[in-house]
Amino acid sequence: MTTSYNPNSQKLWDNQPEYADLPLALEGEANYYDHRLVEDHWEQPGNLFRLMSSEQKQLLFENMARAINGASQEVLERHVANCRRADPAYGDGVAQALKLKVLTAA
Repeated sequence: MTTSYNPNSQKLWDNQPEYADLPLALEGEANYYDHRLVEDHWEQPGNLFRLMSSEQKQLLFENMARAINGASQEVLERHVANCRRADPAYGDGVAQALKLKVLTAA
């Protein structure tokens, strides 16, 4: 099976800047925003998670567990760690839904 998403554990399909669009001249140059320059990818999903009701959170945990079913242990643990960066309760809920024992801080 070929991995077709990036980033991934197999280091496949890395970004290929040689195929990027050329910058556009618009009162100066416009280019793509490089999201990798900012390290905070967790604030926005954490804020959204904290707005959810208990019922919505439980639905999120269950839906996520169904969607990621069949992934490797490494991917599951990395996903839980990423969820914990947004909010520790988010990671704990996903881990419980996945029946994982990774309830320690990432």
